Amino acid sequence: MPAEPAANFSLLGLFLSADWIVKIVMIGLLAASIWCWAIIIDKSMLYGRANRQMNQFERVFWSGQSLEDLYQQMQERPSMGLGAIFVAAMKEWKRSHEQNAASFIGMQARLDKVLDVAIARESDGLEKRLQFLATVAAASPFIGLFGTVWGIMNSFTSIAASKSTNLAVVAPGIAEALFATALGLLAAIPATIAYNKLSADSNKLIGRLESFADEFATILSRQLEARGH
Repeated sequence: MPAEPAANFSLLGLFLSADWIVKIVMIGLLAASIWCWAIIIDKSMLYGRANRQMNQFERVFWSGQSLEDLYQQMQERPSMGLGAIFVAAMKEWKRSHEQNAASFIGMQARLDKVLDVAIARESDGLEKRLQFLATVAAASPFIGLFGTVWGIMNSFTSIAASKSTNLAVVAPGIAEALFATALGLLAAIPATIAYNKLSADSNKLIGRLESFADEFATILSRQLEARGH
């Protein structure tokens, strides 16, 4: 009687011999893990670039250069971060003066609204796709567990069909099932760590945006009061 071929316990072998539902779970978890790493790399580069641009803008802003000259410079190139907030506020400032707005309170309210909208727009850009990391971190272990339960269920079905309690009968199915759990953790662990780290970095950058907006609003408010007197 010819010996049965040995089971292939390599990662590729476990995937190829898995049930089609377990294969779908594995592919989905692997795709989620790859996409998470793409987001992690992209956000890390974005936050580093945003931090450098904020530092550079603050050095120029507090160097004593006139607001009008800085506004003309910032208009010539696309702005993000503090530069975008500055340009949005200056546009409203100049528009109000060109229209000879008489109400100090109205001008101040419009500036505050423009600053809030600019901060919200920049915050959305910084936080974009972070929620996907949170979703993967929370859901991946349970999706992997579903693949594990399904694989073990198939293993017990194989025991019943073969009428044998030999571990060799169920070992491949159990290995495939545990591989699904491993993929779930492979996706969830980096996503959890990265989400916590990137969320903290994002909050710091948004805090800098809000602090600058408050300081700039105070500067413009003083100029409004001075011109009113």
